[in-house]
Amino acid sequence: MTIATPERYREMLESARRNGYAYPAINVTSTQTLNAALQGFADAESDGIIQVSVGAASYFSGQRVNDRVTGSLAFAAFAHEVAAKYPNISIALHTDHCAKPYLDGWVRPLLAHEADEVAHGHEPTFQSHMWDGSTVPLKENLDIAEDLLDLSAKAHTVLEIEIGAVGGEEDGHRADIDERLYSTPADGIEVARRLGLGERGRYMAAFTFGNVHGAYKPGVVKLRPELLGEIQREVASVAKAGKIRDGYDNAELHDNKPFMLVFHGGSGSSKGDITAAVHYGVVKMNIDTDTQYAFTRAVAGHMFEHYDSVLKVDGEVGEKRYYDPRSWGRTAEDAMAKRVVEACVELGSAGKALK
Repeated sequence: MTIATPERYREMLESARRNGYAYPAINVTSTQTLNAALQGFADAESDGIIQVSVGAASYFSGQRVNDRVTGSLAFAAFAHEVAAKYPNISIALHTDHCAKPYLDGWVRPLLAHEADEVAHGHEPTFQSHMWDGSTVPLKENLDIAEDLLDLSAKAHTVLEIEIGAVGGEEDGHRADIDERLYSTPADGIEVARRLGLGERGRYMAAFTFGNVHGAYKPGVVKLRPELLGEIQREVASVAKAGKIRDGYDNAELHDNKPFMLVFHGGSGSSKGDITAAVHYGVVKMNIDTDTQYAFTRAVAGHMFEHYDSVLKVDGEVGEKRYYDPRSWGRTAEDAMAKRVVEACVELGSAGKALK
């Protein structure tokens, strides 16, 4: 298995929820970083998720084309080809952080494309898509999520939603670090009431518990992973009592963890906070800032070490073997792959690739 089928992706997510681990979801921006992510998952003997953001999707298409759908399909096509050479792991492809302005020009066309693939007996190109409704009121967020969940079911994909706001910066969009960073059990109950607990279609939920995108010094951000446990317990309790919707008292609540949770803005988080979040039902954790740094830091190191060779200083000719992009590219891919392995170990997915 390489790129996961819808059935294998469900098996991956359920295994993570049932056995108490999570998958790193590695953001990539190029074929090089995609190869690095695959290398890291293979080295860790871990299944995983590789994803593109709205900006990365455009970047994949080339700066003159600058088209998100084209870039997404190009990324996926390359991934399908290269991942086939890693037969011992399963990889899911995901689109990350699609805010409202990009829905009609990005995720909706991809879902339509995948529904057509499924209708013709093929597997969908992607395995999941994220709707980022963090900038709109909860009612509007869930109105849109309901529609996308129906489309996802037709496309045999999983929907990811975000409830609350993640602070910091992501692809040029900023959110303040304030009380909106903390979702509530009431938010969780409303999500379950509107979207169900799996019977309408599979989805993952990124409830916020102090998450912030980007890199911050210690003390700036206060994570409260126990809030995820409160949301899970309250929703399970209300569902068991039949107070959300008829029939929920018979729903599979997975040891009081009805939601498959996602951890956004986790770069620089303590090991304790990550472990706690996974304990409360996180099955997917986004990794972007740390892997970007690992890749670029290796490039910088190469350039500093071979400064006189990569630049034609004082009329000299340099050394082609050092400014050949493959020389620093391999170093950067190895460095990023190493960081992916670290994430797999930290989240507990290392050595657990499904057979």
